[in-house]
Amino acid sequence: MQKNIVNFIGCDAEYEEAEVVLFGAPFDSTTSFRPGTRFAGQAIRNDSYGLEIYSPYQDKELTEGRVYDCGDLELAIGSSEKVLDQIRECAGEIFHDGKIPFLIGGEHLVTLGSVRAAAEKYPDLHIIHFDAHTDLRTDYLGVELSHACVIRRCWEILGDGRIHQLGIRSGEKYEFDWAKSGHTDFHPFSLDGLDETIRKIGDAPVYFTVDLDVMDPSVFPGTGTPEPGGVDFLTAMRAATQVCEKVNLTGCDVTELCPPCDPTGASTAAACKIIREMLIAIVNR
Repeated sequence: MQKNIVNFIGCDAEYEEAEVVLFGAPFDSTTSFRPGTRFAGQAIRNDSYGLEIYSPYQDKELTEGRVYDCGDLELAIGSSEKVLDQIRECAGEIFHDGKIPFLIGGEHLVTLGSVRAAAEKYPDLHIIHFDAHTDLRTDYLGVELSHACVIRRCWEILGDGRIHQLGIRSGEKYEFDWAKSGHTDFHPFSLDGLDETIRKIGDAPVYFTVDLDVMDPSVFPGTGTPEPGGVDFLTAMRAATQVCEKVNLTGCDVTELCPPCDPTGASTAAACKIIREMLIAIVNR
């Protein structure tokens, strides 16, 4: 693990002492609408220096814990499966060393690589999934490894009852019907089911995946597939913090920031702040 030259603010611990390891996956080859999420990792690191390490929401500082940032992976070009293998290998090394991997996407397909590694270490794994989209398609235009199919691929690993979806407001009818039939724990349109979800999961190990388009495009336009009807920034931030504080978190990711889609930088600033709050919650548990 080589330390990145430009770290996320406050994430400059040595690998050996770190509790959490940040790594990026600059990949958007299956993006179905507007590309550019491959640029998210470096944009987030650069813009993080517009933040403080102190969170007034939690009254804690990021440097009270130890986070290591190894930068973005150098991913294969032209092979989604190879990319997923590279992500799984990196996350697997972090799991093996007793640390929490925190993946920054990239498009949402990158989650599958980390989940494969997490499920190998934790056979009773659960997933909490914030998103605008179901991501439950069997395939997208004949392709099974797509960001539109990522949660369906995760379900093939975990099975019924262990994927908890919140904020969903877009997808094919068969995806909604399939989720509602009991294959996933489905809470569409808002994050209101989070308390119930956390109680239901109990002490089971959790992988937490945040697709930032769960937020409404009026506050977060910088994403590849914006979907009106989402939650506001504070709701998303507080819910993400709650998950990181209260569950048995094994790993997590934040995906689908597309910096070129928001030249104002407001979306990148929102992503940075959510990541800061998640990190502070994790290291101060």
